[in-house]
Amino acid sequence: MSQLQSLKQRFEIIGNDLKLNRALEKAVQVGPTDISVLVTGESGVGKEVVPKIIHALSHRKHSKYIAVNCGAIPEGTIDSELFGHEKGAFTGATQTRSGYFEEADGGTIFLDEVGELPLTTQVRLLRVLENGEFLKVGSSTVQKTNVRIVAATNVNMQEAISKNKFREDLYYRLSTVEIEIPPLRERKEDIHLLFRKFASDFARKYNMPTIRLDENAVHLLETYYWPGNIRQLRNTAEQLSVLEKERLVEGTTLHHYLPDRVANRLPAIINKNTEQTSDFMHERQIMYKYLHDLKKDVTDLKRIVATMHKSGETGAVDAEEILIANEVAQRDENSLNKTIKPALLEMPAAKIENDPYDYAEDIAEEETLSLHDTEIELIKKSLERNRGKRKAAAQELGISERTLYRKIKQYDL
Repeated sequence: MSQLQSLKQRFEIIGNDLKLNRALEKAVQVGPTDISVLVTGESGVGKEVVPKIIHALSHRKHSKYIAVNCGAIPEGTIDSELFGHEKGAFTGATQTRSGYFEEADGGTIFLDEVGELPLTTQVRLLRVLENGEFLKVGSSTVQKTNVRIVAATNVNMQEAISKNKFREDLYYRLSTVEIEIPPLRERKEDIHLLFRKFASDFARKYNMPTIRLDENAVHLLETYYWPGNIRQLRNTAEQLSVLEKERLVEGTTLHHYLPDRVANRLPAIINKNTEQTSDFMHERQIMYKYLHDLKKDVTDLKRIVATMHKSGETGAVDAEEILIANEVAQRDENSLNKTIKPALLEMPAAKIENDPYDYAEDIAEEETLSLHDTEIELIKKSLERNRGKRKAAAQELGISERTLYRKIKQYDL
């Protein structure tokens, strides 16, 4: 245990979570060997510290350590970056260049986001893992390299293999030992500790008093889902340190700095009902929101039309827009009545707790005059003012005579 604490101090690792400790212990055990290691975990959990530990505890510690973000290199140049290229191998190759595997000979190479590698590059990497051989791009001469490979990914590798996006044989060669870093939400006792460390660091950096949290804010901090993990926690601490004038942050204030504030993310409480929620509930939420947004738009439009009708502000352009809007709104409302509403009724009555769109079925509308009646009234008055002359009425309304005729027929005027 003292060795583990010493390791945490050396690499500035905060926390005493059991899963985290187990991951660090595995790193210590495999460090002195040449075993290939695959570090897994969500984005932002701090996977990059594990290969540094492994390299520092290996016999390669005095040789080069090179970290490569495979996801940040374009597919067309990644082979050249990793294995090098010969002069004239492709457009722009004005001279021979060594790749990372050649440069890291005798040391350790860390392949971050290895799940993003193209399949052709995976074949080359497999050859390096099997016999230490590689070919530069544009070369037919086999070269040898003696490197320790540590890879990391936030991709579900089994799923990637099943979709033929990652070679199964390469996965097994990379993951001789697999080390999983737990997400921050599973390290609840470490969250406030990490926050205090970040707050202290930013206080020194920006030369200001350290930010502190009240009891409610601490509770919110520890129960939040943290989709961005440690990286997100660090950013939150920095934002609070810079933006908040009060050095004691309350829960209501912290709440505004945490995105995705929805029932299934804040706080991160997994219950049986949530686990048993099926896909139709997600569709039901989307339909609720669409229904709510559309009804709100239609209601606003009705209010505008009614106001214009009462004030007499119905010029030619406005009337044309009103008639077109009425057709669109009527069509959408008919679609809702025929499809979405029956579908909602047929769905099981179960609902997600604190469903943010649960109110959609209980919307109360204030209607002063329906769009249908308003349109009829506009046409009637225009015909009266023009003594039944359809051409003149159509010009006043700003629509074609053919459209007016169709409306007259439609409304039996």
